[in-house]
Amino acid sequence: MMEHDMREKAKNAMRLILEAARYEVEEVDDPLDLSAVRDGTCLLVLCSNDSDLIGQFDKTNYSLMIDDHEMNCKKLLFSMDKAITTENCIQWGVDEFVRYTGEAVLADILDRELALDLTPAKVKKAAVTAAAAAKEEEPSGITIPHLPIKITEQAAIRTAGVQGVAKLRFIPHFLFHYTSSGEQVYKDRRIPFDADGWGAINAINGIKIDLDGKMVEETEIPGGAEVCDSHIRKDEASERIITELIERLTQKVRIKQEKGDAIFYEEKILKPDRKNITIDSKQIYIPVWQIRGKKIVEVNAFTGELLSEPMDEGCEVF
Repeated sequence: MMEHDMREKAKNAMRLILEAARYEVEEVDDPLDLSAVRDGTCLLVLCSNDSDLIGQFDKTNYSLMIDDHEMNCKKLLFSMDKAITTENCIQWGVDEFVRYTGEAVLADILDRELALDLTPAKVKKAAVTAAAAAKEEEPSGITIPHLPIKITEQAAIRTAGVQGVAKLRFIPHFLFHYTSSGEQVYKDRRIPFDADGWGAINAINGIKIDLDGKMVEETEIPGGAEVCDSHIRKDEASERIITELIERLTQKVRIKQEKGDAIFYEEKILKPDRKNITIDSKQIYIPVWQIRGKKIVEVNAFTGELLSEPMDEGCEVF
């Protein structure tokens, strides 16, 4: 049994999640906990670990009458008992509860609608099985250096906040490691130009990002994924990095001098020498989920970051 205090806390958290998804939420009589209505859809919520109560909830059909219109209700179960299985409920365990609670708080902060996966347990299981089988049947045969895919399709859709069709795309980037050395001495002032760092440039739109290349792996990508062509050459990207690094390391030095009763200030701009800058770069790919619904939204499949602008254009399908 789920203790009374624990069930109340779970119910309050479920209310937070559903309200973040723009449902109108109300408490209902025992043994159920909440009802939630939105756009002609009704959800009845039960938070419990009681197998008998859950069994009754699973086999019972519920309906709601609104303005003389009868509406069949979906059933949402939250249970911390991993052994519980249902046939006719949307079933959430601890993982879904923790994920959606956190995403609901974030959605509230960003004033964004939370997208929920309301697939019944048996349908979800069948879909996962079918997707796994399809993945096994359709290997891409393409091996490229890329960041690993850590965000699932459903997680990307939730982050995007829109319902639609998701496609996995691999966006080309030039990963670079730069080093700078040397110094200049002006009068009594010594200016060093030491620098060392990593980064990457999007090979399509030229946007620069911070990126550590240690996570890059060279493995086969999933079948059906899209690999985009570069629009920027490697030498162009390297030249841009050198130019920006020189600008960043350039310093203006002001020297004070006194001659009799007069004081003079002399300014000198000191730049690093290009021959002391080394750029090592290679092409890698960053996985991105693109969700096409009412609008197109992209989510970084490695970090889970919601992208503010599209990373790609014109992709090839493998």
